[in-house]
Amino acid sequence: MGIVYPHRAAVPPDAWSRLFAKAEREICILAYSALFLAEDIEVSSRLRDRAAAGARVRIALGKSDGTHVTDRGAEEGIGDGMSARIRTALIGFRPVVDAGAELRLHDTVLYNSIYRADDELLVNTHIYGHPASHAPVFHLRRRSGEGIASTYLDSFERVWAASREAGS
Repeated sequence: MGIVYPHRAAVPPDAWSRLFAKAEREICILAYSALFLAEDIEVSSRLRDRAAAGARVRIALGKSDGTHVTDRGAEEGIGDGMSARIRTALIGFRPVVDAGAELRLHDTVLYNSIYRADDELLVNTHIYGHPASHAPVFHLRRRSGEGIASTYLDSFERVWAASREAGS
C-alpha cells in the first residue's frame, strides 16, 4: 500500500490538482458530493483540461433525493445538508461536464469515495457518524489487474453501471 493520511485535510492541498493533471487516459470520481473538488478552481481547471484533451472523465455523485444520501446526512448529523452539498457540487462541476466529462447520479451506500487518475487513486474511507473529511485517505497505485487498487476500481465500475445520467 502507498501513503495513508489520517484524514482528508492531511492530504497536501495541491495533491488533488497534481493527481488529475497527470491523467492521460481516465479520471474517475465517486463520492456523495465531492464538493471540496467542485469548489477548487485548480482542480476544476485540471478536470476541464483533461476532458478537453481526450481523457475520459467520469464523475458519479449521490442522488440528492436518494435514500442513501438522506441516511448519510442523518448519520453525520447534518440532515438535508448532504443533499444541499450535492446540488451545489452539480453546479460546480457543470463547466467540467461542458468540457466533455460524464456525470451520473447514484443511490448507493458508499463505504469510501474514490478519486482516480489512470492507475493512481486516492481512496477516502467513510466512517459511520463522521464526515468523509474526518476519515483516512489511502494513496494507492494499481500495478496489475489484481490487488487493492483494482478492487476499488472494480467498485467504481459497479456503481457507475448502476448510476443514471443527471437529469434522466
